[in-house]
Amino acid sequence: MTGPAPSHAVICAGRLYCDLILGGLDGMPEMGKERYAADFSAHAGGGAFITAAHFVALGRAGHLLSQMPEGPFADLLRADLDASGGSVLDGRTSPGGPPQVTVAMVGERDRAFLTHRTGEAIPATSPASIRKSAAGHLHIGELPTALDHPELLATARACGMTISLDCGWDEGAFRNRQVAHVLTQIDVFLPNAPEAAALAEAGIDLTSCPLPIVKQGAAGATAYHSGRTVHRPADPVRVVDPTGAGDAFNAGAVDAWLRGAAPEACVTAGNAQGQAAVTRRGGATGLCRPASAAVLT
Repeated sequence: MTGPAPSHAVICAGRLYCDLILGGLDGMPEMGKERYAADFSAHAGGGAFITAAHFVALGRAGHLLSQMPEGPFADLLRADLDASGGSVLDGRTSPGGPPQVTVAMVGERDRAFLTHRTGEAIPATSPASIRKSAAGHLHIGELPTALDHPELLATARACGMTISLDCGWDEGAFRNRQVAHVLTQIDVFLPNAPEAAALAEAGIDLTSCPLPIVKQGAAGATAYHSGRTVHRPADPVRVVDPTGAGDAFNAGAVDAWLRGAAPEACVTAGNAQGQAAVTRRGGATGLCRPASAAVLT
């Protein structure tokens, strides 16, 4: 089984963060001790934004559905959103409250994240915005957003849209009893290997989704479909910053699936997009892309 006929526009829903990336670490921080980063950069982040930017780089209309921030990082985030070439489907601001920030600590072989999130991931007007759009596919940037906003799934299905979902690390979400139901409502599920293992430990059968693809970093990725297991290794590349590589993978794999590709080709396309992403700072910087789309209202 392959994906549906191509549908150009994709909506990516989820939280929008400011990623503060500390690179060149010789080890992860420990309580009571201090380490020093050789590199620092700040970028717009969050799975929804990074995946949308990569969809645009692949030639699709990528629309972001997220709460827009106020406060000290707002200008930086909006500049990155404008530079990505995507459009904002619903640009409502989230009044008051502290910003959403992820500190990404990048070592030689791995990275760790420390995240602050607040408020709702998406505006209350999101279902109406989806219904007014001409998009054919919805991508949700993290499992907690799908759990907290079941109206996203219901609205997308009512509009005849296909749906993909990333996971994100959230131990509370892994234990949520609604996860099994959510997986039956989507077409493509894209956890990484630790997330997939945590879900399996919680008794969740990933194959309740038609096409689960497990991302395995430098080892590549594995898809499970119709009783078959398909693995494709990743090519070796020089890693500059792994932040957002999984979100880039999502865009490559789902774009191929929407074009009707077989699981093998979807995994290969995801690997290629993720490999390219790790050679740059930030999850969505330095992308070759078409001219910016107009902001939808």
